[in-house]
Amino acid sequence: MRRVVVTGMGVISPIGNDVDSFWSSLQEGRSGIGPIEKVDVSHLRFKNAAEVRNFDPAALFDEKLLFWLDPFAQYGVAAARQALIDSGLELTDAVKDRTGVITGSCLGGKITEDELYKKLYAEGIRRQPPVAIPKAMSNAVASQVSMEFGLTGATFTTSTACASANHAMGQAFWLIRQGTLDAAFTGASEAPICTGSLHAWETMRVVSADTCRPFSKDRSGMILGEGGAMFVFEELEAAKARGAKIYAEVVGFGMSADAHHLTMPASAGASKAMRLALEDANLAREQIGYINAHGTATQANDSNECRAIRDTFGPHADKLAISSTKSMTGHSLGAAGAIEAAATILAIKNEVLPPTANYNIPDPECDLDVIPNESRPRAVDAALSNSFAFGGLNAVLAFRRFDG
Repeated sequence: MRRVVVTGMGVISPIGNDVDSFWSSLQEGRSGIGPIEKVDVSHLRFKNAAEVRNFDPAALFDEKLLFWLDPFAQYGVAAARQALIDSGLELTDAVKDRTGVITGSCLGGKITEDELYKKLYAEGIRRQPPVAIPKAMSNAVASQVSMEFGLTGATFTTSTACASANHAMGQAFWLIRQGTLDAAFTGASEAPICTGSLHAWETMRVVSADTCRPFSKDRSGMILGEGGAMFVFEELEAAKARGAKIYAEVVGFGMSADAHHLTMPASAGASKAMRLALEDANLAREQIGYINAHGTATQANDSNECRAIRDTFGPHADKLAISSTKSMTGHSLGAAGAIEAAATILAIKNEVLPPTANYNIPDPECDLDVIPNESRPRAVDAALSNSFAFGGLNAVLAFRRFDG
């Protein structure tokens, strides 16, 4: 069976707009959560989010291209460019023919839609820009990366709420493993911080009024985030033949449905996805040393996820190290899995496990080792990255240290 490795990465996030600054922030437990600056939130109950800062699209895209790109696409394309440079992959005609682009996004160009509706309904402007639909479509990143790099392999976008990124990366992994592709640019991006989106989230009463405290008994909800991460996944022998730097090996993917409720999770579905990822990877439970948890800091998710981990791992659950990096990056919805995959891969590569920041009070329903507040030096052989979405859709990736 063909093996798949990660040879390039790019990150645009609230805690850093490249891989090095992102990783530095994670190690230090530095949070990107703060007062919302991009939108007037004086009328909202919550005032904080994890916004991408110091990102200048005009410095990255010419005016003509920028006209076509919603912020979510700007993040995704910028991250893909970083991943290409990082990978050192030479895009020959033969490589372009066998390389695809598989991305995820929950909302697509939500800021573009928000501006369109504001002009139409609040200002009475009926004529809209002709690029509004292409800017808003969820596959804008996949299409733009394909066109910019000249990639003609399988290219598409998954949109499965907060599991979008993991579903995209899982499909990219399988397509390379089965021989349909030799390489793929894969990941996800999201830019949900706009007036309409914030109002919609407020009505759900799941957003914290201050910060994100996963697994802590005093947790009060999620914090919205934005950004994206993109990777180069590559068939192992091709990567070795060109002397590529290898971050980690992608070894398994599992997905499931709760078939339970649109917004309330069920531990059986999450457990099934983790179990299937282990089976797909041919890994024993005892080989997993770290889990990057979905860890949204809602009451329901965190206790449910801990229950699912115990159901999956049995006695080994007490030996696992688990953290939610959403405590620093916020919840970037469809992009969350990509940003968290970057954290997981870097944790394996650098032998440091990122913390769960803002942890205050142990919760008996979350009685696992959640790496509270400080990163932990530890070498792990393999790790999981969990994404559990509204709609009861679960997707789990398994990564392993690459030792040659």
